[in-house]
Amino acid sequence: MTREYTEITVVGDDKTGIIARVTSLLFERGINIEDLDQAVREGVFRMTLHVDTSEMVCTTETLREALADLGEEMGVDVKARFPADRETRRIAVLVTRESHCLEALFAAREAGELDAEISVVIANHDDLEPLAERYDVPFHDVGDEKGTPDEAELLDLLDEYDADLIVLARYMRILGPEVVFRYEDRIINVHPSLLPSFPGAAAYRQAKEEGVRIAGVTAHYVTTDLDQGPVIAQRAFDVPDDASVEELRERGQPLEAEAFIEAIRLHLDDAVTVHHGRTSLRDGVDREAYRLGLADLDTPDAPVDGLDGALERLDGETDTEADSDANAGTDADDEPEATTPGN
Repeated sequence: MTREYTEITVVGDDKTGIIARVTSLLFERGINIEDLDQAVREGVFRMTLHVDTSEMVCTTETLREALADLGEEMGVDVKARFPADRETRRIAVLVTRESHCLEALFAAREAGELDAEISVVIANHDDLEPLAERYDVPFHDVGDEKGTPDEAELLDLLDEYDADLIVLARYMRILGPEVVFRYEDRIINVHPSLLPSFPGAAAYRQAKEEGVRIAGVTAHYVTTDLDQGPVIAQRAFDVPDDASVEELRERGQPLEAEAFIEAIRLHLDDAVTVHHGRTSLRDGVDREAYRLGLADLDTPDAPVDGLDGALERLDGETDTEADSDANAGTDADDEPEATTPGN
């Protein structure tokens, strides 16, 4: 008998009876629950169920409607993702000001390295809008004058563009549980340290201040705990004597992009599984197809010239002398980085 695993997520204000109501609805329709996980954070309830719908006694649309009606009655958001839904590969990219990871993502897509569509770029500043426009990808700025994002608008856009995967291409803001819970194990972030070392803001500066000899970067799934989500890919590099924070950033940025793209590939290839907060390669996956944690001894030149340099490279023009600031006028280590899951 072939099983059809469907994912159901329930997110909303914590209240009594949610689990009982949802599981009863599934039982009545001949749906077997294979796995159930639930959590509460800051008063927000999240439940994720993986269920076998191969013998359910209703259609997929009838089940969607029943779950939506139940969710409306209880004041929570209930969504079902059937196996056929996951064949749609749409990536939503969240950015702030740094262009190197977004540029690498576009380049990988153009080269056919990612089996997915980049459907939208969502930002809390408008700096990277020209780069998105160059690739004809819709761009939305959901930040106010201080860069504080409107999370309700963000959720609406993720729903509008039917995001299958959310990637944080150096998105320097908090993602609250309302977002994280809805897209569990479908949000990938890249952080400029070898996690679990140096979580939070100013990771390169932390590495400099601690005098480490080896630094690096980590691509990981996002959870509601700061930079503690399951690690997917990492890269490391030597730290020279007396290296400045800017020199660490120059060495780290190309590796951020490299680990970021590999983590996205691993997810899209369905090559990794998450269990008890750790990732592992699925049985039968060719380990040689991925680097996972190793980097070349020769660190490539970092794209530290910001957005102007990125657009010049796209035009085939000769880069002008790179400005020492990687973030178009903003020091990356001074940017208010997220203090929860996103970074």
